[in-house]
Amino acid sequence: MSAPNPQTDYKIELEKRNQNIYLSHLEGRTNGQLGKIYHLSEASIRRIIVRERGKYQKMKEIIEQILPLWGIENRQVVQIYPSAWEINHSYALKVYTDREQMERNIKISEILSDCSIPVAETVLTATGEKYVSHQDNFFFLSKKLPGSNISDLKDKTIAWEMGHAIARLHRAFTKCEKEVEFWNNSLLDEMKGWIRETLTNNQWNIIQETEYSKAVDLLESVYDCLPKQLIHRDVHFGNFLFSEGKLSGYIDFDLCQRNIRIFDICYFLTGLLAEETEDAFTKAEWLENLKSVLAGYESIIHLSEKEKSAIPCVMECIEILFAAYFLSINDTRHADNAYHVFRFIQDCENDIKNAI
Repeated sequence: MSAPNPQTDYKIELEKRNQNIYLSHLEGRTNGQLGKIYHLSEASIRRIIVRERGKYQKMKEIIEQILPLWGIENRQVVQIYPSAWEINHSYALKVYTDREQMERNIKISEILSDCSIPVAETVLTATGEKYVSHQDNFFFLSKKLPGSNISDLKDKTIAWEMGHAIARLHRAFTKCEKEVEFWNNSLLDEMKGWIRETLTNNQWNIIQETEYSKAVDLLESVYDCLPKQLIHRDVHFGNFLFSEGKLSGYIDFDLCQRNIRIFDICYFLTGLLAEETEDAFTKAEWLENLKSVLAGYESIIHLSEKEKSAIPCVMECIEILFAAYFLSINDTRHADNAYHVFRFIQDCENDIKNAI
């Protein structure tokens, strides 16, 4: 997530919320679960899903019109994400509004494939084109990767595999940096820029200024020593596919950027704490997963002592970032959730260091 542009228009906020509800519905959340998460009745959730499904039905009609350009006539089109569709159980079609972003992602996939990284293979059109443009949208078709998303988030073996997968991707990303231009981002600059401005405008109601300053000062004291490189920036189980306990594919490079490399590890681990499920991690379970993830990562890439010591601080800064982002779109509930994760990490800093 890049520095957000705060939105104050209530209609836009509702549209974003409804899109997220529909996305969660597609991922398998029940109406009852969604109602608890968004504080809505099940009847309201059903109405939102019906409305959103109607919007996406229009996109489905467009997709059915353009699929013959790939030579696909008999087709089964099923939406799997708001911007992605499964075709005949064999292909994935992704819809973009930004041509440059799409072309960059295609290039990333090509480079990673050359590095023997399992990514989706581009399917050319009948005339040899890599994508199709239609009504201000751009459509990219690829072969569907095997595997699925992990459901047992607490499996330590899978945690090791995730750490290993992140490191494997990081190693391959070094080649992408030589061939594709990426945005250079800085977590420290974000913390001292739009994040501080957002929290100040909120009068430090959720994150206290002393808490923010402590985290930023610690980050600044080690930032120059932390290795920077191209990172995924959105590491979670939804973007890493597994088959029989082994990684089978990487997806979604929309947020790739240069930043500190431990960002990906810290983002993934804090994301586990943010899962809104009834089977949430206990402190002991999460610390065991942390150890497994780091062991998997270091089976390929060694982390410096500076990086290891910075992990709690980077995690705290990521949660402050999320709190500020949600405040910028007036989503105080999720801002509060980010703060609770921040406090959890803050309260077990020593345990984290001991686990590392």
